Amino acid sequence: VQLQACGGGLVQAGGSLRLSCVGSGRTFSRYAMGWFRQAPGKEREFVATISWKGGTTDYSESVKGRFTISRDNGKNAVYLQMNSLKPEDTAVYYCAAPRSASFGSQWSSSYEYWGQGTLVTVSS
Repeated sequence: VQLQACGGGLVQAGGSLRLSCVGSGRTFSRYAMGWFRQAPGKEREFVATISWKGGTTDYSESVKGRFTISRDNGKNAVYLQMNSLKPEDTAVYYCAAPRSASFGSQWSSSYEYWGQGTLVTVSS
């Protein structure tokens, strides 16, 4: 089972980026997906999660209203549209999938599979 994240880069504050994560090795459409991030010197934190059909989403307070998580089950993919980016959004972003849950969690321990991470840098 592999998750491959991409789409990170350098952007100015107020700009936008779209992260993508494609899974392989199993049918991810049956399970929730999530995004987490880890800034330098900080612990990994929850960003967003989406249920297996995409009907239920959840966001951290710090990104609510600016980020949107979505998925395309036909492509085994999950996306994170990030708008109005701030310097404090700078981090390595990871996609993640649980072993069997259909609905996501804010707890990183609930996720079994992790992507390699993609770096997002927001300049002021």
